[in-house]
Amino acid sequence: MRKARPKKRIILPDPKFNDTLVTKFVNNIMLQGKKTIAYNIFYEAIDVVSERTSENGLEIWKKALVNVTPNVEVRSRRIGGATFQIPSEIRQERKQSMGMKNLIGYSRKRNEKTMALRLAGEIIAASKEEGSAYKKKEDIHRMAEANKAFSHFRF
Repeated sequence: MRKARPKKRIILPDPKFNDTLVTKFVNNIMLQGKKTIAYNIFYEAIDVVSERTSENGLEIWKKALVNVTPNVEVRSRRIGGATFQIPSEIRQERKQSMGMKNLIGYSRKRNEKTMALRLAGEIIAASKEEGSAYKKKEDIHRMAEANKAFSHFRF
């Protein structure tokens, strides 16, 4: 970039749980600026999770988010005509963002009737360390482990 880094935007906490992490998650769920619908989907999913597991839905969601958040990733780097997959640590904001996007993306691909039910199903699966989003994290870690030999090329 030519100029200074842009300032971090302040994210306001959500109205129900008073948590900024919830707001970030809802912003990722949101399509075409429909934030109210995104909040309704999230809150309904949390209610379904607490109903099915008879525990606090928000705590299960946080546990699921931690379970699907990767710690390392591989990045392509071209060295002398060959492209290597180099494992590197991920900074905290990117970890969080990747975890949220994986959870939401794999929720959308599920076969339940509504988005709230899909999200609830994926949250429950991720909290038990299963499901597609958790599998994606495991695949990322496995790939980084396989390419550990190239970590000295780190930039």
